[in-house]
Amino acid sequence: MPVGKSAAEQYDSSEIRVLEGLEPVRIRPGMYIGSTGYDGLHHLIKEIADNSIDEAIAGFANKITITLLNDGGVRVDDNGRGIPVDKHPKTGLSTLETVLTVLHAGGKFGDGGYKVSSGLHGVGSSVVNALSARMIAEVYRDGKTHRVEFEVGKTTKPFTVTSGCLRPSGTSITFYPDPTIFKETTTFDYDWVSNYARHQAYLTKGILIEVNDDRTGAKESFYFEGGIKSYVKRLNNGKEVLSDDIFYVEKKIADNEVEIALQYNDTFAEILKPFANNVLTPDGGMHVVGFRTGLNRTINDYARKNGLLKEKEDNLTGDDIKEGLTAVILVKLPDPQFEGQTKNKLGNPEVRGYVDKVMTEYFGYYLEENPQIARKIVQKASLAARARKAARAARDNVIRKGAFDGLNLPSKLADCSSRNRDECELFIVEGNSAAGSAKEGRNPKIQAVLPLRGKVLNTERARLDKMLANAELVSLIKGLGVGIGEQFDIDGLRYDKIVFMTDADVDGLHIATLLMTFFFRYMPQVIEEGHVYLAKPPLFGLIKGTGNARKIDYLYDEVALEEKLTEKIEEKKANGTKIDESQERFKQAGYTAQQRFKGLGEMDAKQLWETTMDPENRVLVQVHIEDAEKADAVFAKLMGDQVDLRKNFIQAGAAKVDLDDLDF
Repeated sequence: MPVGKSAAEQYDSSEIRVLEGLEPVRIRPGMYIGSTGYDGLHHLIKEIADNSIDEAIAGFANKITITLLNDGGVRVDDNGRGIPVDKHPKTGLSTLETVLTVLHAGGKFGDGGYKVSSGLHGVGSSVVNALSARMIAEVYRDGKTHRVEFEVGKTTKPFTVTSGCLRPSGTSITFYPDPTIFKETTTFDYDWVSNYARHQAYLTKGILIEVNDDRTGAKESFYFEGGIKSYVKRLNNGKEVLSDDIFYVEKKIADNEVEIALQYNDTFAEILKPFANNVLTPDGGMHVVGFRTGLNRTINDYARKNGLLKEKEDNLTGDDIKEGLTAVILVKLPDPQFEGQTKNKLGNPEVRGYVDKVMTEYFGYYLEENPQIARKIVQKASLAARARKAARAARDNVIRKGAFDGLNLPSKLADCSSRNRDECELFIVEGNSAAGSAKEGRNPKIQAVLPLRGKVLNTERARLDKMLANAELVSLIKGLGVGIGEQFDIDGLRYDKIVFMTDADVDGLHIATLLMTFFFRYMPQVIEEGHVYLAKPPLFGLIKGTGNARKIDYLYDEVALEEKLTEKIEEKKANGTKIDESQERFKQAGYTAQQRFKGLGEMDAKQLWETTMDPENRVLVQVHIEDAEKADAVFAKLMGDQVDLRKNFIQAGAAKVDLDDLDF
């Protein structure tokens, strides 16, 4: 800065940086794809494939192929019309180059090429180009192949046209994510791609989507003539449905389309999948509001009209009616108003009325034409209403007045002294012996301990009223501070980490599974926000020395144990030490004893702290819900009433187990 000039005086046009072309995307990638980790990486595939889906929605494509290449790239092919290739009047480039290098260029604005599209902002292809080390685009039109190549968003091999093409029409985009942007990983997950393809095939009737993994040879094809009806059937797989029949309606209103499929099952949870232009909107929006309004009104009107609700009885609430409901809502509209680029919520107010009207009219017809199904639905909701009323008093007793007032904490909870949630941890411990060691060995400032007595209730098979009669679960709910049911509030959570600390045997794993079922069914947000962990206590201790000189190396599985022993033995051999092969392996390695921990109760307070509770040394496994549908299916199968499904699952899994790896 020149002498005598203040910072304010120095601040001029030279300080202002003008970002050109795709440069803003590379500087702030998170603004466009959410993150540069696993989710952001896979969002690249979605942005490209969604363009092909838009061609299918518009009726111009019926096949899409996604291929994970051996060299780390991804190729997305479709047999649509092909991106236009003529010179664009505004940029002077081919239209193909324009849509791949200019933000907000595409056929999704005003009177563009699509009446309905999932790519609202028109930034997808160009963003992927900007974040790719290399991209190759080929368009097949008019018997010719049109090709252009890019590196980090800039053209490296200019637009060319050659005679002949692989198919009558279509587009092929191949890209390689830039490792300087995606530093965490550039390796694509086949399961993610498979799930994405399956969902899109459900949402677009009559489209074939193929997924190929050249790295492993894995291949799958998805085609569902039934569309979202097939989707509902899959979501209810493994559950006892009230009727095999699935309600389905598809109606066009003005330039909008409303498509709904629903079916009830005998569980206590709701599965609702709302989509707008094939984009999942997990936070709902106006289409969900319209659906719930129409569903609730129609069921209550039917129940009143047919004497299934007595005159003095209150109307069934939304919570009563959604118990056991599985539904998919798909709306298609020309100008969707999503909240942000991630499109989690639909804001178009007119859609509420459209969906409400369709549900009220056509679900009303369905109930009138299917009285047996209608009666079962009303009876299930009425039973839920009675359970809700029975649970109210118990729930009010559970919910605390405030997060840290200490007035309603369970007596057996050994709480921590800190009131800073970000540093507080709750260890849910199996058994009195382990709980005693945990209480003695913990850091009482930040670590709380809640003992469990026996196995908690299987909440997959229990309504809220029955669950609140279980003392162990009530203690857990009180300790967490978030409430339950309609009064659940994540802001009341008293601990940043909730750690399941159970034995590494069958009973311990069963208890952890029961706890996981409870959180998944009643507090999924606690898992989704990353607060749930599994402790991983060691299975072995290798002991060297005695008394104050005693030292223990802790190992967490058989493989780690063998690697440690081999390492120490080879080290001794390298130093010229003679090895007595007749001795046990741990003695050959220079240890005086080997300990096998059958359970947490075998550890004293010092050992439990050192191995499982000390943040410096412990191993915690964070629980994520990567695929909510798959998780729902697994919980329903393993914890539900369908014994045959569980038996088949166990038998199928048993074939993959190597008995030599089991420790009896």
